[in-house]
Amino acid sequence: MQVGVVGKPNTGKSTFFSAATLVQVAIANYPFTTIKPNHGISYVRSKCVHPGLGVTDNPKNSKCIDGERFIPVDLVDTAGLVPGAWEGRGLGNRFLDEVRKADALIHVIDTSGSTDLDGKPVKMGSHDPLEDVKFLEHELDMWMVQILQKEWDKLAKKAEMAGEDPAKIVSEKLSGLGIREFQAEAALKQVGIGEKPSAWSKEDLLRLVESLRKLAKPMLLVANKMDLPYSEDNLKRLLDTGMPTIPACSEAELALRRATEKGLINYHPGDRDFTISSKAQLSPEQKTALEIIRERVLNVQGTTGVQNAINSAFFKLLDMIVVYPVEDPERLTNHDGEVLPDAYLVPRGTTLKQMASMIHTELGAQMLYGVNARDKMRLADTYLLKDGDVVSIVSAAQRK
Repeated sequence: MQVGVVGKPNTGKSTFFSAATLVQVAIANYPFTTIKPNHGISYVRSKCVHPGLGVTDNPKNSKCIDGERFIPVDLVDTAGLVPGAWEGRGLGNRFLDEVRKADALIHVIDTSGSTDLDGKPVKMGSHDPLEDVKFLEHELDMWMVQILQKEWDKLAKKAEMAGEDPAKIVSEKLSGLGIREFQAEAALKQVGIGEKPSAWSKEDLLRLVESLRKLAKPMLLVANKMDLPYSEDNLKRLLDTGMPTIPACSEAELALRRATEKGLINYHPGDRDFTISSKAQLSPEQKTALEIIRERVLNVQGTTGVQNAINSAFFKLLDMIVVYPVEDPERLTNHDGEVLPDAYLVPRGTTLKQMASMIHTELGAQMLYGVNARDKMRLADTYLLKDGDVVSIVSAAQRK
């Protein structure tokens, strides 16, 4: 699963991405700082199961810090989007090409209202952040509908003659955007535009892609720059939209992570506070900067919001869960004797057999059954995994 970090230029989007991944990217106070997309690894944070099982773990594909598992996820920082991007304005074509691959979107917004729709600086509080939400959704909808409309009449009539399901032709037409047939079925049911595609109007198609976009590219709003004036009032208005919204201060998170890298403070992403390292020798300026972050961000919001946003994107928008596969259900180890080495993120509703195939195609093909490592009960290959499950997979090869 991949999440795209999106938004107009100059909202702190690249700062958010850099804070989430510690990838060095160009950050500046002018539009189109991000020309090419930046890819990086971030981490979701989840309570580890090892304390409750009374063991000490040996994580391999993730990190375990003070009982918290940090599991790697894929983020991409896209070029800034401006009005008319669907027609190629600005870096629209590059932006939209990256969005094709994203399973969900994090929309970083300048909540202080200090940048216009083109990302140009304006008087703080003079721009309405709700306009940013509307314009980005409009750009995505127009982009999708122009793809769907291309040779639509010809395709629709041909499909009708062949008796094809409308959901099938919609999903095939938009397959390059990651649209699946079950999503097309759900969208068609929501908009109720009938079963004769050749009779659908342009307005029908626009309503259809709007529904599809919400299903296939769910969006989280990150109300960034919460330490600036006007942000608190604008946050309330963003929350009133009903869209999932996380208040954040990306600059504060980036400063804390860089200070941690240098050994100046003790801090883990998502923590509500930090401590000064015992061996750190901070300058007066550094002490002041850190104290400002504590007073204006952590004491007000509880966290910087960046980790909350990453967690929300994967655990809420994409509805993923954490599962721990092991080979030995008694000792909770892999073949090397390492305890709880792996933590897998899988979509809720994933079966045990599907996860076995994720681990290795051959393991899925030869799977016989599974074992719940907590109660040692046998599990069928159709068992639906639950968050925090610790499971062992028994294959035909192991029985030889």
